Amino acid sequence: MAGYLALDNNKLNEAEKLFSAARDNYRNLGRYFSKYGVVATMSLAITREYTVHLNPSLRGVLLALTEVYQRLGNRDQAIASLKRLIRLEPDDVVVKLSLAEVLVEGGESKAFQDVVRLTKDIENSLPLHTALLLYKARALRGLGLFNVARDELTPLLRRKKDRPDDLLLAIRYERALVYEALGQKTHARKDLEKIYAEVPDYEDVAALLGLP
Repeated sequence: MAGYLALDNNKLNEAEKLFSAARDNYRNLGRYFSKYGVVATMSLAITREYTVHLNPSLRGVLLALTEVYQRLGNRDQAIASLKRLIRLEPDDVVVKLSLAEVLVEGGESKAFQDVVRLTKDIENSLPLHTALLLYKARALRGLGLFNVARDELTPLLRRKKDRPDDLLLAIRYERALVYEALGQKTHARKDLEKIYAEVPDYEDVAALLGLP
């Protein structure tokens, strides 16, 4: 709990020390909560579009450490924490999403390829899958595979039920960027106008539309 409080207050060095200690002593995590019948969960935004609820466990600690490392600019350590989790829980979509975000932010061709491999068997069943497929599309755009990126994004916008508004906005924005890369200016502008009508200050949409 102390680590999450430090993270919430942006005390990153303190949070790193606390979460590192919890990681090294993970077998005792949650012992006192269980003793007194307390169910403890914490919310953590693992991407800008998606928040998850974590309990006191090695998984929760490593995901929180990843967030701390990202804020501190320690990308290699963030990736190391997530790859440890992938080895422990290879089918955990939350872990895959967090790893995909870190890799895409690196902006490197090999990282983009890793994201495509990481997401190859994902179907758009749940909102979490939708978020992960957004990162797949971002990786495809990073690799210059604009047509297939567009084809990944369009079905995501058709399935709106239970999908967070922020996630759908991010998908439409990504598709607008893909349309721009393809030279399909009319389609790009249509998506940008829809975003602007809903959230006028979203990203750089106003500038892309040529508005003052």
